Amino acid sequence: MLQAVTLDLSCFKKEEIDIENIEIKNLITKLVNNYKDIVIGYRRDIHMYPELGHNEVKTSKKVEDILIDLGYEVTTNVGKTGVVGLLKGKKLGRTIAIRADMDALPITENTNLAFKSKNDGVMHACGHDVHTAILLGVAHILMDLKDVITGNIKLIFQPSEETSPNGGAKGMIEDGVLQNPKVDLMLGLHVWPSIETGKVGIKFGTMSASSDRIKIVVRGKNSHASTPELGVDAGVISAEILLALQTIVSRNISSLDSCVISIGKINGGNAYNVVPDEIVLDGTVRTLDEQIRKMIPVKIENLISGITKAMDGSYEFNYLYGYPSVVNDKEITKTVINSINESIGNKNLYEIEKTNLSGEDFGFFAKEVPSTFFYVGCCSPDTPNDKRFPLHNPNLVIDENAITVGLIVMLNSIIDLMK
Repeated sequence: MLQAVTLDLSCFKKEEIDIENIEIKNLITKLVNNYKDIVIGYRRDIHMYPELGHNEVKTSKKVEDILIDLGYEVTTNVGKTGVVGLLKGKKLGRTIAIRADMDALPITENTNLAFKSKNDGVMHACGHDVHTAILLGVAHILMDLKDVITGNIKLIFQPSEETSPNGGAKGMIEDGVLQNPKVDLMLGLHVWPSIETGKVGIKFGTMSASSDRIKIVVRGKNSHASTPELGVDAGVISAEILLALQTIVSRNISSLDSCVISIGKINGGNAYNVVPDEIVLDGTVRTLDEQIRKMIPVKIENLISGITKAMDGSYEFNYLYGYPSVVNDKEITKTVINSINESIGNKNLYEIEKTNLSGEDFGFFAKEVPSTFFYVGCCSPDTPNDKRFPLHNPNLVIDENAITVGLIVMLNSIIDLMK
């Protein structure tokens, strides 16, 4: 556990901070501990007033006000409700962007936190409140260190990460967030409750799956439930499709590759004794391989077409390409791993072996510029197993000690990447 350090900054005149003469990384650790309570305060305030995607009005305004007070060049309404802070270094160099997402989820919070959500039916159940607070902490500390900054630092506060298939990253890119100045490389993080606090998870290559949406409308013909032969049962057709979809994964994709097709929502029918004439299936497709990703919609439609034709029905099929996979750049990831080892110790480096199939719209950024994304453990080692809740759960409680770890790793990585 990192111990709090009280730091008297009066001994440092800003013009005297010199990367050649001061142990910059020791200073970072002290600054992180100095700002820790402020950053936790940001997190709790944001957690209390969560806002859904592209409605982050109060959150964006809070971020804007803090960045302006700190002295950043601030641009608002990027990708609707996004905010960007720019810090220009005194020396020429690359432009490094760091991204935090700001939106919450339509979930009713079920914790006993003193700062639990005050907005009914909305909760920061994915840790975006922590991400935003960490980036605000980064903003404070980088401004204290501005005289040693080489190049530019662009802080990207992104809306609407949870609104697959489009996501907020795409809108910010379309609004030019990666230009003026042009971003050369990018970093992002996510709190991760399956990793204990104090550890940081990372891997080379693919960090997340592509996340696409499917919608299937199956149409038949109404009849009384007692005379199904007079109608075309959209429910039975849908059931055949639902089961057959799984054969795409089990019989068309190697068992060594990863792919998931899941139907999460089924709507249809008007009465218990009427054969339904329309059923709507909504679902998601997750893959790690772009060739498989391109093959899946063809296979799905062939299957739907064959089943509906054989059973005298009809269909409408929409496949919406969503978030691309987050693929970590090799050289940037090497630097970040070295930063983790130097700043929190190699015993706290959690090497991810298998990529999970969660979606992450940071993938839009990683597709445009070399990037690295990492996980910050946020489950206290003291938490009993039956209280270790996953992301998107109404009972999720994040260990705030993760904030310190996230700040230290992110800031050290930024300094190392400036070189």
